[in-house]
Amino acid sequence: MSAALADRLRERILSGAAAPDLPLRQDAIAAELGVSKIPLREAMARLEHEGLVRAEPNRGWFVRPLDAAEAREVFELRLTLEPELAALAATRADDAQRAAASLAFSSLERAADLDRGAANRAFHLALVRPAGRPVTFDIVERLHVLADRYVRKHLEPRGRDARADAEHRALLDAWLARDGQAVASQLRDHIAETLTDLETQLSR
Repeated sequence: MSAALADRLRERILSGAAAPDLPLRQDAIAAELGVSKIPLREAMARLEHEGLVRAEPNRGWFVRPLDAAEAREVFELRLTLEPELAALAATRADDAQRAAASLAFSSLERAADLDRGAANRAFHLALVRPAGRPVTFDIVERLHVLADRYVRKHLEPRGRDARADAEHRALLDAWLARDGQAVASQLRDHIAETLTDLETQLSR
């Protein structure tokens, strides 16, 4: 139950439905979802481990605000791990995994604004999963959970979604062609440009 609760609360946070720096009142959440406080506390602890909430003594749980320093750290770690992992995955993916990546891209293209963060995460993870590096994949997956709210922030200015779609299309084409060098280069540029945009947005 705590895992299912964590999933529901995570999506609230990532979608912006739970505002930063406002208390997540356990009594109200437990009553709304019809659960006891024990699995709810376990779910909150899981989200704290993921870096989405913080606990304050005698005050409860709070959604962590967006932060330029955190964005830089998360995206720089992605730059370190993700391009080469995706390049390796492109050379190892079987037919089913290639089809899954194509489907993830199609879902991202069709996603409504509120769903684009989750769809973006699913697409990027589909490009690295076939690498067969489970420890590295787990790290990258966690980085994408932390990056999700920043990706949604990045897509707020008009035209950003169209640019992102074009970059994702080119990235997928290189990945399906098993061109590891192009995959690594394009993904590195894609992540770096997103970080540059975010630093500008978050400094205002």
